[in-house]
Amino acid sequence: MPLRHWWERAVPIGGAPSARAISVEPDAWRPVLETAAAAGARLLGLWAESDPASGAGVYAAVLAVAGPLVIHLPLGRELRYRGIEDLFPAAGRMQRAAADLSGVQATSADTRPWLRHAAWDARTFPLVEDPVPGRAGPPPVDDYPFVRVEGEGVHEIAVGPVHAGIIEPGHFRFSVVGEKVLRLEERLGYVHKGIEHLFARTPVMDGHRLAARISGDSAVAFSWAYCQAAEGMAGQRVPRRAEWLRALALELERIGNHLGDLGALGNDAGFAFGLIQFGRLKELLLRAIQRAFGQRYLLDFVGPGGTRVDLDAGGARVLLECVAMVGRQTELLHGIYDEHAGLRDRFDGAGAVSPELARRLGLTGLAGRASAQAFDLRVDAPWHPYDELEVVKIARQEGDVLARVAVRFGEVMESCRLVQRIISSLPAGPHVERFSAPREDAFGIGVIEGWRGPAFIALEVGSGGQIARCHPQDPSWHNWPVLEHAIIGNIVPDFPLINKSFNLSYSGHDL
Repeated sequence: MPLRHWWERAVPIGGAPSARAISVEPDAWRPVLETAAAAGARLLGLWAESDPASGAGVYAAVLAVAGPLVIHLPLGRELRYRGIEDLFPAAGRMQRAAADLSGVQATSADTRPWLRHAAWDARTFPLVEDPVPGRAGPPPVDDYPFVRVEGEGVHEIAVGPVHAGIIEPGHFRFSVVGEKVLRLEERLGYVHKGIEHLFARTPVMDGHRLAARISGDSAVAFSWAYCQAAEGMAGQRVPRRAEWLRALALELERIGNHLGDLGALGNDAGFAFGLIQFGRLKELLLRAIQRAFGQRYLLDFVGPGGTRVDLDAGGARVLLECVAMVGRQTELLHGIYDEHAGLRDRFDGAGAVSPELARRLGLTGLAGRASAQAFDLRVDAPWHPYDELEVVKIARQEGDVLARVAVRFGEVMESCRLVQRIISSLPAGPHVERFSAPREDAFGIGVIEGWRGPAFIALEVGSGGQIARCHPQDPSWHNWPVLEHAIIGNIVPDFPLINKSFNLSYSGHDL
């Protein structure tokens, strides 16, 4: 059946533009997702639930041409379903995470634990019951079966999970011959923040604050995705001025992260001048944001009904002067990076992901756009006010570190232009309106194109204005598996550079 058949049977839900949801029987679960994959739909997220009273279920959200579609498979007392990692490779780790948290298991070849790391007993599931530390003694340490590469001269290098520095934990197991990498396998999710569990203890009116802290470098994207879902379920349209202020904050967040990455990439290639210059530009931007909005990082800027604060004339002037300066100096530094022989030697060809591999594995966001996956929600599925802003999409096809650097340079310049456009066209009127919480049992989703890629939120409201379930999906879930392929054939010393060129979120995996 064509995807249109399932789309027409689905019902509209609140949140992202044109979003719909459908419940299917077990014999339709795979066919609808096979049809979606064949039609070029993109996986947004996968999650599961298990309740002793109401039973279990699994959800998959895809982005089709017509809009987002959530497919729900009720399982009742059955805790197994057919996996979809062959259709959407990134789903493999999502299925393993869902099994760790809820006990709902996919029938796939890889059923190794992903999030648990012996932090709780294998028979305990945090989204079903609270783990009680020490109830039956410390859980045994998992004998995690890494995939072995055998042959003459092959040996393993284990890096992490604790790293030298302040980055979050992650384990990288390299199989190498000499310095050439034959295989990389990752393990993430060591912190156990309990984000999904915390959401279920949070009032709907306060959930945006927790959403902003899923992955702090994407605070605006995730808090806006949360509010998009909540406001859509409540049938509330925020003021136009609030929509434009949110877009302003989202573009400032994009600029700040790209500036930091461009400096770090220069430093990883031995060009400390780049780190100093881009660090200076990022600090000046953060100071301008502080003067305009009262926060260096906009963790609580987006809230239900609008924004926490407005932008006055003085703040607008500060931001305009700052982004004009950032744009000029970024353009100058782009020329320096392009002409620096040492940088080009390290960037060119390193960590290449071919367009075909990127398409097959579902590479998304800026990394995807550097590998000819020219998809950007701000252009291809715009929401207010991006349907008025005429964003210019930045894309390359080489798929290496050099291409990912070029996309960042292009997006800094485009976001500087957008900031100037937004401020000069900022609608008059209120920046926030009173928000009325959605009704009980309402369900909706939010999807916002953050600097790293689509930030996804699925939100369900319970009784008394409490959140029943909120599932976030960071775009890094899609891109971490691709990094394992990008390093193959490169040398071990190039891994920090290749890893930074993706700059994926560790925090976004600790649900």
